Amino acid sequence: MSLTSVHEWLRLWREGGVQVPASRGPSGSRCQLSTRCLEKLAVYLKEVPAPRRLVEETVQVRDAARVATLTGRKFHVSCSTSGATRLMHRLGSTPQAPVRRGAERGEQAVTE
Repeated sequence: MSLTSVHEWLRLWREGGVQVPASRGPSGSRCQLSTRCLEKLAVYLKEVPAPRRLVEETVQVRDAARVATLTGRKFHVSCSTSGATRLMHRLGSTPQAPVRRGAERGEQAVTE
């Protein structure tokens, strides 16, 4: 909260009383996806397989960048990675980080 906001709220309160300095709601643009599109996105997120632990197989991860790409391809709506993260949280999912392993890691030493 900034000092400028406090002064503005105080001015509004003096002019109009308690009811005037009410919140205008969250800032930013509204979600561009309809309720139906959000439901479809939730289905798509459930269809994506969980990350595979084997190195030989292709790893598919539900990270924010891939969800942003998915919304662009399926719904023709551009979405930033932070916006995709918010969408995933809204749908009850969380972005997953890709499995990273150190190049110098000794697999035998880890298993023993």
